[in-house]
Amino acid sequence: MPAHAMNLVTIICESLAREAVAELLAEAGARGYTVFEVAGAGAHGERTAEIAEYGNVQFEVIVPPAVCEKLMARLEAEYLPRYLMVAYETDIRVRRGAKF
Repeated sequence: MPAHAMNLVTIICESLAREAVAELLAEAGARGYTVFEVAGAGAHGERTAEIAEYGNVQFEVIVPPAVCEKLMARLEAEYLPRYLMVAYETDIRVRRGAKF
């Protein structure tokens, strides 16, 4: 089975942005995503997962490169200025490329 070039997009954001990010992923053409409640520390201090509304969530989504470009452009223009968020992409190769 051949491998297909895709991008893994990871978005870590405040829980407040969860629904908005889920909507963006659908609008950008992602066929699905995985989301986790996460905790950590960074430039804005520590964010624990003890109170869900004040915690962070992490989205992971596998998309074709064209969808990745569209998604990252919208994140940068519309979401990064409004929410506490970090987003990054990784080049990956997947089997069953038609799934994505």
